[in-house]
Amino acid sequence: MMLRRLNEEPSPAEALDRIEEWTRERFALAQDTAILVSEVACGLPGCPPRETVVVFWSERDKRHQFRIFKPPEEVVENDLPPAWLKNALIALDGLECC
Repeated sequence: MMLRRLNEEPSPAEALDRIEEWTRERFALAQDTAILVSEVACGLPGCPPRETVVVFWSERDKRHQFRIFKPPEEVVENDLPPAWLKNALIALDGLECC
Protein backbone atom coordinates (compact mmCIF):
# COMPACT_ATOMS: atom_id res chain seq x y z
CA MET A 1 0.00 0.00 0.00
CA MET A 2 1.30 3.45 -0.83
CA LEU A 3 1.81 5.90 2.00
CA ARG A 4 -0.24 9.08 1.96
CA ARG A 5 -0.63 12.03 4.25
CA LEU A 6 -3.18 11.63 7.01
CA ASN A 7 -5.37 14.46 5.75
CA GLU A 8 -5.63 13.01 2.21
CA GLU A 9 -8.77 11.12 1.27
CA PRO A 10 -8.29 7.73 -0.38
CA SER A 11 -9.07 7.32 -4.06
CA PRO A 12 -12.56 5.93 -4.82
CA ALA A 13 -11.14 2.46 -5.56
CA GLU A 14 -9.03 2.49 -2.38
CA ALA A 15 -12.05 3.53 -0.31
CA LEU A 16 -14.21 0.70 -1.67
CA ASP A 17 -11.43 -1.86 -1.09
CA ARG A 18 -10.88 -0.57 2.45
CA ILE A 19 -14.59 -0.86 3.31
CA GLU A 20 -14.69 -4.38 1.86
CA GLU A 21 -11.76 -5.44 4.06
CA TRP A 22 -13.28 -3.83 7.17
CA THR A 23 -16.56 -5.66 6.46
CA ARG A 24 -14.73 -8.98 6.06
CA GLU A 25 -12.92 -8.45 9.39
CA ARG A 26 -15.92 -7.05 11.30
CA PHE A 27 -18.26 -9.94 10.42
CA ALA A 28 -15.55 -12.68 10.36
CA LEU A 29 -16.25 -13.52 6.71
CA ALA A 30 -14.16 -16.05 4.79
CA GLN A 31 -11.83 -14.81 2.05
CA ASP A 32 -14.07 -16.37 -0.62
CA THR A 33 -17.24 -14.65 0.68
CA ALA A 34 -18.68 -12.25 -1.89
CA ILE A 35 -18.82 -8.66 -0.64
CA LEU A 36 -20.11 -5.83 -2.80
CA VAL A 37 -19.40 -2.23 -1.84
CA SER A 38 -20.82 0.54 -3.99
CA GLU A 39 -21.62 4.21 -3.97
CA VAL A 40 -25.22 5.20 -4.64
CA ALA A 41 -26.43 8.65 -5.63
CA CYS A 42 -29.86 9.84 -4.55
CA GLY A 43 -31.75 12.94 -5.57
CA LEU A 44 -34.83 12.43 -3.40
CA PRO A 45 -35.64 14.96 -0.66
CA GLY A 46 -34.18 13.92 2.69
CA CYS A 47 -31.84 11.40 1.10
CA PRO A 48 -28.07 11.97 1.34
CA PRO A 49 -26.69 12.89 -2.10
CA ARG A 50 -24.08 10.09 -1.92
CA GLU A 51 -24.12 7.01 0.28
CA THR A 52 -22.26 3.71 0.57
CA VAL A 53 -24.08 0.39 0.28
CA VAL A 54 -22.50 -2.87 1.45
CA VAL A 55 -23.91 -6.31 0.61
CA PHE A 56 -22.50 -9.71 1.58
CA TRP A 57 -23.73 -13.29 1.73
CA SER A 58 -23.47 -15.55 4.77
CA GLU A 59 -22.66 -19.23 4.81
CA ARG A 60 -26.36 -20.08 4.46
CA ASP A 61 -26.79 -18.00 1.31
CA LYS A 62 -28.51 -15.22 3.21
CA ARG A 63 -28.00 -11.73 1.87
CA HIS A 64 -26.96 -9.08 4.38
CA GLN A 65 -27.09 -5.39 3.55
CA PHE A 66 -26.40 -2.07 5.23
CA ARG A 67 -26.02 1.57 4.20
CA ILE A 68 -23.68 4.24 5.44
CA PHE A 69 -25.03 7.71 4.76
CA LYS A 70 -21.80 9.20 3.42
CA PRO A 71 -19.62 8.66 0.35
CA PRO A 72 -17.05 5.85 0.50
CA GLU A 73 -14.11 8.27 0.76
CA GLU A 74 -15.52 9.61 4.06
CA VAL A 75 -16.35 6.25 5.66
CA VAL A 76 -14.29 5.25 8.70
CA GLU A 77 -14.18 1.81 10.29
CA ASN A 78 -16.43 2.84 13.19
CA ASP A 79 -19.22 3.68 10.70
CA LEU A 80 -19.80 -0.04 10.10
CA PRO A 81 -22.45 -1.72 12.26
CA PRO A 82 -21.19 -3.85 15.15
CA ALA A 83 -20.64 -7.57 14.51
CA TRP A 84 -23.51 -8.56 16.83
CA LEU A 85 -25.98 -6.95 14.37
CA LYS A 86 -25.06 -9.40 11.58
CA ASN A 87 -28.36 -11.30 11.73
CA ALA A 88 -30.36 -8.06 11.83
CA LEU A 89 -28.76 -7.08 8.50
CA ILE A 90 -30.34 -10.01 6.63
CA ALA A 91 -32.50 -8.66 3.79
CA LEU A 92 -36.02 -10.09 3.93
CA ASP A 93 -38.11 -10.27 0.76
CA GLY A 94 -37.18 -6.87 -0.61
CA LEU A 95 -36.96 -5.18 2.78
CA GLU A 96 -33.61 -3.90 3.91
CA CYS A 97 -32.09 -2.63 7.06
CA CYS A 98 -29.92 0.43 7.63
